[in-house]
Order: sequence, then C-alpha cells, then structure tokens
Amino acid sequence: MELVIVNNEKTARQFLDVHVQLNKHIPEWIRPLDKDIDLVFNPEKNKAYRQGEAIRWILKDDRGKLIGRIAAFVNKKYRSKGDKQPTGGIGFFDCINDQKTANFLFDTAREWLKERGMGAMDGPINFGERDRWWGLLVEGFHEPLYGMNFNPPYYKELLENYGFQPFFHQICYAMSVATQLQEKFYTRHASIEQDPDFRAEYLNKNNLAKYAEDFSIVYNKAWAGHDGGKDITKQQALAIFKQMKAVMDEKIVWFTYYKNEPIGCWLNIPELNQFFKYMNGKFGPLQKLLFFYLKLIKKNKKFTGIVFGVVPEFQGKGVDSYMIVEAAKIIQKKLSYKEYELQWIGDFNPKMLNIAESLGTYVSRKLTTYRYLFDRSQPYERHPIVGPK
Repeated sequence: MELVIVNNEKTARQFLDVHVQLNKHIPEWIRPLDKDIDLVFNPEKNKAYRQGEAIRWILKDDRGKLIGRIAAFVNKKYRSKGDKQPTGGIGFFDCINDQKTANFLFDTAREWLKERGMGAMDGPINFGERDRWWGLLVEGFHEPLYGMNFNPPYYKELLENYGFQPFFHQICYAMSVATQLQEKFYTRHASIEQDPDFRAEYLNKNNLAKYAEDFSIVYNKAWAGHDGGKDITKQQALAIFKQMKAVMDEKIVWFTYYKNEPIGCWLNIPELNQFFKYMNGKFGPLQKLLFFYLKLIKKNKKFTGIVFGVVPEFQGKGVDSYMIVEAAKIIQKKLSYKEYELQWIGDFNPKMLNIAESLGTYVSRKLTTYRYLFDRSQPYERHPIVGPK
C-alpha cells in the first residue's frame, strides 16, 4: 500500500475521487459538491484553521488503485462537556471493505493526533461546524440531505472493530407535511395567542439584515456556549443569510417575538440535494444555470429543518407550539411541500428529541459520532445529557 499526503491539486482531486469510486454504484448516493469539500480544507476560507490544523491522506494499493482516504484535524475550540483529555477529529473517511486497510488509515490519523498532544479522536466529524459532514450513517441508507455524510453500511463494522465506541447518536426525524399536529399544540398556541405581545412571522428577504440580527440574538441566548460553541455576531449572521438567500423560501423561515424582541426561530430551507443530485459534484456556471432552471420547472417537494430554538426564559411556556402552529397555517395550507426532515438531533438532548417526536414524526435515519481513547485503560464515558431527561 502507498500512503500519500494531499498537498497539491492532483492529490486533492484524488481525495475527492476516492469517495466517488467507493459509492458511485449505490443508487441512493448523491455526490457532494466538490467545492463544499474543498472549502473545508482551504485555510483562507475555513475559520477553523485559526484554532487548529488539518491533514489529508489518500491510500493506494500496490497497483496504484485508490482504496481509501482519511483526514485528521485538531481544533483548540473543540471540546465536549466533561472531557478529560484533549480530543482531535477524523473525517472524510472512505475505505474498501477490508479491516486491515481501515486500521492502517486509523493508525495513521491516530499517530498524527498523538504527536499534537491529543488523547482521543472523534469521528467521522467535520473540521468546522456540526451542520456539515458530521457522523457515520448507521441507519437509513436513502438519499442523504445536503451536507450530510453517506457511506456504505460496512463502515460501522470497520470503526467498531478498530475500537471506536459511540460517543453520541444523531437522530433524524421526518414526517409528511400533511400530518395533523397533536391537539396539545393548538391548546398551547391558544394560550399564547391571547397575549397581543406575542407574534410570529416569516422572513422577508427585503429586510434580511433585520432577521439576521434577530437570528443572532436567539442563537446566542439558546445555543452559544454549548460544547464550545461561541457567540455569533450580527455581521456573521448576515453573511450566512446572504449566502442562503438564493435558495431561501421566505415562508419556511419563522421568528417569534415578545414585545418586539426575538425569542424564537425556526429555520428551514428547501432540500438542496433534490437539485444537486443532477450536478455530478460540480457547481460552475453551467451548473448554476441548471440549478436556477430546475428551481423554475421542478417543484421541490421536500424541505429540511436546520435550526429550531427558543431563548431560555421562554422555554416550557408554549412558545415552541405557538411558532409551529403559526407556521403550519402557511406551510400546510399554502405551500407545495410534501415531505419534511429535520437535521440531526443528538441523543444527548432529550428535550429536543421529545419536541421532534411530538410532531408526529418517524426516525428517518441515524448517524453516530464515535470516539476512540488512546489510553485503552481509561474508563469510557458517553456524551453527557443536556438539560432534564
């Protein structure tokens, strides 16, 4: 076998090609956009490089055939509550169905991480935000959502045989848009609706800066600080919203206010892989024209939940139900979507799992974030539960 560090344009193309060669025979697989993967490993565009470093390898057999790949990274900001050791990451793992080959890739990443002072490695994870390329697919091998990992089922055995253990499971839920909400949603909605200080509304693209700032307020109160998360500025939020503007559907992005202060948000987008599956990984000028043409002629019947949250002081008061019912009046009755799927929720967050299940959903797929402790005598602990069980 020949191990090659990715350090030029040729090896970067081969890094992408490993994934294609090992998955192209699977009907449900959708090729990720090359630019999305390249972006992860671009120090000028990926802010994770400010706190860490990353490396990629490809693996060839004795005849020069591509048989595997892996990336490893360290990030000073990456830490889960209760960690007793510095932990690095591995990701973008692909491998033929051979344990010896997989072990070689895992060993390579482990030694690189040990040299940098790490005591464990989590994977497969992203060198960056958790909304992309996070977790190993272990259930639900159907078309992946945009930015979601897809892998053959045997990868689970390769990781677990090496000694990786589940750190947390990532549950995705789906439902038919036509599903009737439970009566308790309407009861809670009615109690909030009586107070004129509450209101819910969907986003207006003509006032993107306002909603981006509102999102930053809700985000910073509801999520910042969890597992090393940090505040997002209104400028950062606006940059994100501007990037999403071309694909946003205003009527599926909702905010809730109390006395004109943002207290909740529900961010959804049309499921982009329903368009990108026709692009073969490319997104140049021709593919952009195709994308906008498909948006015009092809109704996207599926949308995806990205973010749902209520600021702490209004949690448990029915605000979540109020926002859902207000949105349902539009989404269920006036839009053409038929299917809805939530981005993953960690099994360490039972409160959000309960909210998802109460919508009348079913588990559509499951991914797993694994951990491998370098000190094999150290007691293993899973990700701690967040909030009340």
